[in-house]
Amino acid sequence: MRRRGLVAPAGLGHQRRMDDAPEPIATPCVKVCIVDGESGLCLGCRRTLPEIAAWTRMSAEVRAGVMAGLDARRALIRPEKLAQFA
Repeated sequence: MRRRGLVAPAGLGHQRRMDDAPEPIATPCVKVCIVDGESGLCLGCRRTLPEIAAWTRMSAEVRAGVMAGLDARRALIRPEKLAQFA
């Protein structure tokens, strides 16, 4: 049985309650997961497969950097492919 409300023992470097939810991870995912063979980008979020796979392990700063460049990646995908999701 899991006990709720326990606090981590002193000396572990944090005092977060064990039942506190972790901070949500920002993501550009729109649940349209189709990778374009020409560009190598997801047609929904415009990330690469390696970026998608590593997303939860990336630092918030690295994720923010990837997200900042996603709009520019739109030009790498043929417009007719993106039109089906508009």
